[in-house]
Amino acid sequence: MMDNLRKELLFLDPPCTATAKVLYLGTKEKRIKMPRKKKTKDTIIKLPHQLEPCNFDCFEGERLSYLLQSIKKELDVERDLNKSLPDKLWLKQQFAVGVNEVTRVLERVPPSVKNGDQQKPGCGFSICLQAVFVAWDCNPRWLIRHLPSLAASRDVPIFFVKDHKQGSFRLGELVGMRTAIAVGIKAKGSRVNNVVESVLSAVELTSAEKLS
Repeated sequence: MMDNLRKELLFLDPPCTATAKVLYLGTKEKRIKMPRKKKTKDTIIKLPHQLEPCNFDCFEGERLSYLLQSIKKELDVERDLNKSLPDKLWLKQQFAVGVNEVTRVLERVPPSVKNGDQQKPGCGFSICLQAVFVAWDCNPRWLIRHLPSLAASRDVPIFFVKDHKQGSFRLGELVGMRTAIAVGIKAKGSRVNNVVESVLSAVELTSAEKLS
């Protein structure tokens, strides 16, 4: 009688652990495994497939140095011709700096309007981008994952800058800042635009040769 009562009490109030509940049935034990709680880890957001570097033209090494030096050289010439504005204000007229500003400028242009149409007089858009350069070492990368599709919908070329996790520093030097994740070249018919246009032509030629 006492043994049966002991079995019932142990069954109603079994000892518990974090990983199992133990039911004492006489002299035998039966373990029922409970699902363990998964440890919380930092969420890692992977870039979608369209952000793989192989799908975009990347500037790195000597090619990157030549591009930045060419733009910087033409910037100095333009600046010598126009010294009436402070440096920061003048640079703001030449570039859209940062992910937020680049995004705002792109979003102001309807998707139906192509890049070539933006530059026509009287189109109604005072600011448009000729091209966008993005630092591939951006961390966290979800900050830039919307830029390729947004730029493509506005027919604005986008390029990635890679330099051993120093891409943001290289872009920052171009616009007089410590770092810059994204830099948009504003289409103003300037000497800088001529340099970028030659780059775009070279990229299109290279792409055509690869396809042929």
